[in-house]
Amino acid sequence: MNGEEIKEKQKSYVLQSWSKQGGLNPIPVERGEGIYFYDYDKKRYADMSSQLVNLNLGFGNQDIADAIKVQVDQFSFVGPSYGAESRSKLAEMIIKLLPDTFGKVFFTNGGADANENAIKIARMYTGKNKVFSRYRSYHGSSFGAGNLTGEPRRYPLEPGIPGFIKFFDPYIYREAVSFDSEEEATAYYLAKLREQILYEGPDNVAAIVLETVTGSNGVIIPPKGYLPGVRKICDEFGIIMILDEVMAGFGRTGTMFAFENFDVVPDLITFAKGVTCGYVQLGGVAVSSEIAAYFDDHMLSCGLTYSGHPLACAAGVACVNYYAKAKVLGNVNLVGKVLAEEMEELKEKHTCVGDVRYLGLFACAELVKDKETKEALVPYGQDPEGIMGKILGLLKDRGFMTYSHENMVFVCPPLIITKKQLREEMGKLDEVLCIVDKMYLS
Repeated sequence: MNGEEIKEKQKSYVLQSWSKQGGLNPIPVERGEGIYFYDYDKKRYADMSSQLVNLNLGFGNQDIADAIKVQVDQFSFVGPSYGAESRSKLAEMIIKLLPDTFGKVFFTNGGADANENAIKIARMYTGKNKVFSRYRSYHGSSFGAGNLTGEPRRYPLEPGIPGFIKFFDPYIYREAVSFDSEEEATAYYLAKLREQILYEGPDNVAAIVLETVTGSNGVIIPPKGYLPGVRKICDEFGIIMILDEVMAGFGRTGTMFAFENFDVVPDLITFAKGVTCGYVQLGGVAVSSEIAAYFDDHMLSCGLTYSGHPLACAAGVACVNYYAKAKVLGNVNLVGKVLAEEMEELKEKHTCVGDVRYLGLFACAELVKDKETKEALVPYGQDPEGIMGKILGLLKDRGFMTYSHENMVFVCPPLIITKKQLREEMGKLDEVLCIVDKMYLS
């Protein structure tokens, strides 16, 4: 098929995620290489969101492709109860990347069912039922993960599952209360969380689930001491601390896992995306040794046909090896400094940029109508005029591909990007934000 045929068949037969289906115009992709992909007209696009913040190692990684081919030649699939070299090897590699308190991995198909199963494990282990998660969060759109989610994508699932409790993020930029320091903000948010737990009954709370760094709701980075403070509250009340590392894990923030930036060790970690970089879908729950031991003589009521799929695990082994071989973390920290500088320059230059937040190669610009009032460029949960879509269209015209959510534009390129490539693409974002300044703020 040519590009136009692919596009028309996709529009005719495929339901596209998170979209009104009328008026869609998907780019037919012919090939990809490194941080770039090309349509059938040979136009080049820079993938500045790593697709869905998962293509950490870019397109065309031969190490990953070769590993998948070797596994296909050996066998493509055996069920979870059989021994598979790639499955056992990847589990060991992941556990060795984590603190020595971790013991085993339960593999899933992706991030949503990783979070689903983390909740189940916490409830089975504690015998409690309530689960705390934050309003400004996304943990997946399946029923359990969607109830964990706090932002508007949970609304179609309501009325939700009993026992899912929401609390507020440490979102300092939009907090009505002013703080003199990050530490003061931390004390405030921790006090409110502890108070809410007391109102809900600590003996009823199984787990607190948090994105280590909030992802698609704005790259919200926890203030100093916040995550250790949550850890302390969990220890006080016998609550399981679950960190969702689906988006932030596997090098995105400059450490292999984002929690390593914050002097905290959780009980469970959920992961997906960067473990295989999209070459084959895979997710999982890393479980502490203590919790893993509980299931030596208690039934683990979790199961998926494709848990630890051999092809996916082969891709995962190759990915983890490549992170080390290519010194990817070093590149993230090197290029991440340039990204930080570029983001701060955008904030300084553009009246439409209210705030920028970044860690490693994980960044977003929050767009506003007024820097003083902080009024968002589009209302929360709404965009009746399609303003954010128009901004993405301007970027697309220039070959800068990313996504937006609410009033945020994300910059999360593949972790292999060079400083030169980053600067070239950020120039395009700068150009588009100049247009936004004139179109919507003049």
